[in-house]
Amino acid sequence: MENLVQLQDQHFIADLMYARRNNMLGAPVYREIGFGNTLLMHPKVAEALMSLVPILEKNGLKMRICDAYRPPLAHQRMVEIIPIKGFFKSDYRESNHCHGTAIDVCLTDLNGKNLRYPCQVDAYAPRFQKQVANGDFNAFQQHLAKARHDFTHARPEAVANREFLKQLMESHGFESIPHEWWHYNIQGWQQYPVVEWDR
Repeated sequence: MENLVQLQDQHFIADLMYARRNNMLGAPVYREIGFGNTLLMHPKVAEALMSLVPILEKNGLKMRICDAYRPPLAHQRMVEIIPIKGFFKSDYRESNHCHGTAIDVCLTDLNGKNLRYPCQVDAYAPRFQKQVANGDFNAFQQHLAKARHDFTHARPEAVANREFLKQLMESHGFESIPHEWWHYNIQGWQQYPVVEWDR
């Protein structure tokens, strides 16, 4: 696809959460639109990720990539499913995932087991997903506090892993956002256009 590349490297696990059902949407939206588990991103993102390889190897780690480029069609469907203000950008043009310039990630051991964090990527937990599916957002909105970088009421190991990931990403050309520990943008992402996707 124009302006995007596919990352295929043994140090990175392609596991797009919105291509499977166990996510906060409760639906494999990427598969439903025919996109599937296709790991695409802007070349600058891929370049920055590959620069992490020596550190991953040194620490006996891999990186699970849970989201990267997001087709605008998928984004619009996601907003319909979870209409919580601020959880997904209401306009896909404001989502850096739709520009191919953002990734959602966590670190794993060499066997692909996720390290411990204050919450799952995208704050997924089956009980909250069921509530959200029924239109009850209150408990989930409280749970979202655990996704913040300044959330400290978690096990020390989980906080340490979150902080290590943040330091790693920010020292290799990425920017964090306050309310999602798993989300990183490539610096200067605003200069890159939205990428449309054709089935």
